[in-house]
Amino acid sequence: MSAELEESEPESKTGTSTRRHLKSRIVFIAVCYLAAAYMLIPFVWSRYFAWHPALNNTPGVTATADGHPGDPINLALIGSDEEMDSILKDSGWYPADSLNLRSDIRIAADTVLSRPYKDAPVSSLFLWGRKEDKAFEQPVGNNPRQRHHVRFWRSSEVDSQGRPLWVGAATFDKSVGLSDTTGQITHHIESNVDIERDHLLDNLKLTGRLTGLRFVDEFHKVHQGFNGGGDRWQTDGRLPVGTIVPSSQSKASSGSTPNSEERSQ
Repeated sequence: MSAELEESEPESKTGTSTRRHLKSRIVFIAVCYLAAAYMLIPFVWSRYFAWHPALNNTPGVTATADGHPGDPINLALIGSDEEMDSILKDSGWYPADSLNLRSDIRIAADTVLSRPYKDAPVSSLFLWGRKEDKAFEQPVGNNPRQRHHVRFWRSSEVDSQGRPLWVGAATFDKSVGLSDTTGQITHHIESNVDIERDHLLDNLKLTGRLTGLRFVDEFHKVHQGFNGGGDRWQTDGRLPVGTIVPSSQSKASSGSTPNSEERSQ
């Protein structure tokens, strides 16, 4: 009898050890799954969506025609020329008039007489050696003295789907005065450019056509500076990068929620 008990004890210990090893393996597999599904894969996708080859050589600050630092870059969109025009239009923003003698006289008169000018011109800023490719604005009240406005530059590089990157500098014109650097009449901007960045993003989201929105942290290594008019600007350093959904696809998937946000290092 005792011999049988002695023989059963090693078998019992072996069975217990096997079960422990099995439980350990199950726990290990579960931990690996959770780490991959909820940490690694989302991180990889966020890096994929946020990346565009043009980001590698995008300056953080624009320049004026005479070489002074301009306004900071604070958002970027991926899409075609037509998609840019249509999503800004759907967002309630107007293409700015070309800068010429006629538009200069009109904006001066409308500012003095408090008359609306919803597509007033903007001064030229430069990035990648050229002035902006597009400019849009959103009026505030009935006077072009104050307005939301943004300039965009189209990258020469495209992503794997042939889409360019449109990098933008969005600022809010709070008043008209004299430039601290040239003495010329100019608009003065609100210093916190993140507020204008977020305002434009909110307008774009309402169209249902902005997807894959990611924030590139520390795009700006320096978080403050002065523009060509002598106005101080400051930012949290984050650059939002979103992809424009064509209007036809947006209508087909109107029941989805495309405006999820992630952060990318």
